[in-house]
Amino acid sequence: MAEIIRGGILSIDNGQFEAGRSLGFNYVQTMIYIILPQVFKNVLPALANEFIVLLKETSVCGYIALQDLTKGGDIIRSQTYNAFVPLFTVAAIYLVLVMIFTYLVKLLERRLRSSERR
Repeated sequence: MAEIIRGGILSIDNGQFEAGRSLGFNYVQTMIYIILPQVFKNVLPALANEFIVLLKETSVCGYIALQDLTKGGDIIRSQTYNAFVPLFTVAAIYLVLVMIFTYLVKLLERRLRSSERR
């Protein structure tokens, strides 16, 4: 995460820092009011992708004895002796979660893009 944000800060042109200085801002004010809003727009896709990947990787946690959705499906499967229904249900829940977060990120990106045109 830190590397993504660092890369986003480095992607901003030095002229933006100079513009903040010419407006009389100190370093912190320049970062807060000028640089970070631009960085947020640049790193949003990478951060959202990282979040979705972490959500998907939680399904692997169930196999190393951590309690999560996959482990819950395994518990249900061991008690009902029904192998497919719990696994398909867990997969469907993960799919719905990923689709919801992807949709929300698209909405946020669209809103940021429309505010950029104004």
